[in-house]
Amino acid sequence: MRDAPTVFTSVSKSGRGWWILLPAALAVGLAIHSVRPLPTGEPAAGTVSRGAQQMTRSDASDAVVVIDATVHVTPSQTVRGDLWAEDGRITHVGPRGKESPPSRARVIEADGAFVVPLLVDTAVHARPEGQRGVYDLTPGNPATFAVTRERVSESRIRQMLVLQPHDLLAVVVSGHVEAWQGEPTRPAGTPTPGEELQRWHGVWVDYSRELEQHLLPDGRYTETRHGRTDAYTGRYWVHDDRITYLDDTGFWAFGELTDGVLHHAGFVMHKRPTAG
Repeated sequence: MRDAPTVFTSVSKSGRGWWILLPAALAVGLAIHSVRPLPTGEPAAGTVSRGAQQMTRSDASDAVVVIDATVHVTPSQTVRGDLWAEDGRITHVGPRGKESPPSRARVIEADGAFVVPLLVDTAVHARPEGQRGVYDLTPGNPATFAVTRERVSESRIRQMLVLQPHDLLAVVVSGHVEAWQGEPTRPAGTPTPGEELQRWHGVWVDYSRELEQHLLPDGRYTETRHGRTDAYTGRYWVHDDRITYLDDTGFWAFGELTDGVLHHAGFVMHKRPTAG
């Protein structure tokens, strides 16, 4: 957890200015605010449910509703409101009108947290120009996004989105909840229905940047950078054309497989052919 900011306030007493240092009180106040119960009967801030039941780690697909979020419709454009998704696609973004959200949905009470698209700039520019907005958070597009308490800049969304577990409320890929409250919803190496893990297994190489990323069958990865083995190690999960990483040092990161090329944090990796 990052240190609480130092806040000073001036209080008048007998004509004299008193300065009070309040970092501890602010930290306690923020902690209480983040878990306060809602009088409306909705889940508390930062919770996920299906109807009245708490979401389990194996119960992580179908409809998703994010309430009262700051949604990055694009990396540079935001709107305050809800995001709804059903059958893997976004169905609503913005203030709630007369429409009703999907029934029996997993609900994330964002309380102003940020919903950011999971896109990789190198993959975006690899597509034809007319398809570059396919992962913007607009109705009809895939429900692929992260919900984070941390404010994220446009450049980070485009180039290197890395999120800390204590900030992460959820990761959703094509409507499937991959992570909740900084934790994965399934063991690494476990496929989702219909997923072919073998196409991911192997060594992915960006020769121009001296990177080798080894995606192992047990759901572990290890990276060699500039000849240094195990520069980064951790677990990974794949769903559709997306890969989600949780590094052993404690951060989440993201990648995309497009036309057989793996894009991640500015790296453009091709799979090394197997011997024989």
